[in-house]
Formats: sequence, C-alpha cells, structure tokens
Amino acid sequence: MQIKYLLLLLIITATTQAQSIFDNARNGDITAIEKQYKMNQDTINAVDSKGFTPLILAAYNNEVATVQMLINKGALIDAQDKSGNTALMGVAFKGNLEIVKILIENKANINLTNLNNATALIYASTFGQTEIVKFLLANGADKTIRDNRGNTALNHAAMQGHDALIELLSAE
Repeated sequence: MQIKYLLLLLIITATTQAQSIFDNARNGDITAIEKQYKMNQDTINAVDSKGFTPLILAAYNNEVATVQMLINKGALIDAQDKSGNTALMGVAFKGNLEIVKILIENKANINLTNLNNATALIYASTFGQTEIVKFLLANGADKTIRDNRGNTALNHAAMQGHDALIELLSAE
C-alpha cells in the first residue's frame, strides 16, 4: 500500500515540475516561476516554439504581478517572437494600460517594429485602445511610422472607425 502512495506522490511531483515556465507565466503562477528561476536563471528568457518568452505571455494574459516579477528578474523587455512582436505590442491591443506603463517605465522600445513594420501604437490604434494610444503618444510614440502596407496608426484608426483616435492622432 505504501508503494502505491509513494508512486502516486512521484507522479504528482513530476507532473507539477513538468509545468513549463510558459504555462506558469501565462497563468501568473509566480511561486512556480520563482522555483524555476532558482533552478535555472536562464528560464526567465526562455523562448518557446513560437518565439514567445515568459514576459510576452504574461503581458498578453494580463498578469500584472508576473510581468513586474519577470522584469525584476531580468526578463528581456524587448524580446521579439517569431513575428517580431514584443510584450508591449501584445498588451497594446489587449488593452491593459497598467502593463503598458510598467513596460514603458522599464525602458521598452516604444517604436520598435515587428516583421510587418507595425508598432505598439499601430496595434493600439487598430483595436481602439484610446487610453493606451494617449499614453504611448505622451511617451514618445512615433505616429508617422508606416506598416508594410504603408498605413500609419491614424490610417488604422480610420479603417476601424475609431473617431476619438482619429481626432487624437490627427492633432499636431
């Protein structure tokens, strides 16, 4: 009987350890990330098959505390996935202003472009994230950058009918 319990305990332990840094970042499991970091500090900047880092996944999934913890541990703030997207780009269209502020305060490159030459400002404008657009502009976002189809953030806002953003992005 004790062997069965020992075997079950080993299986449960192995399953828990098998939880990836990516799953833990996605789910905001700071305790598990801390344990993984203690075992191997390089896990903070690990990259999955799509090029996602724990920071990109935490930001995209609105895990504010996890984003801050990963940055504090040395996560590469401007790491880009296989499409060239960063944590800032992902959160710009998801709409979490608090994470945008954390990333910018920690020196995220506000005008970095992905493989389509899109920026965080273009994403925020496309998805109607007015408060994020205001914050990005106030912190140096370049509204003249054009994506690979020649469209600026203003063009994207207009295509989507975001009137408040059209007015904001048209201002000198």
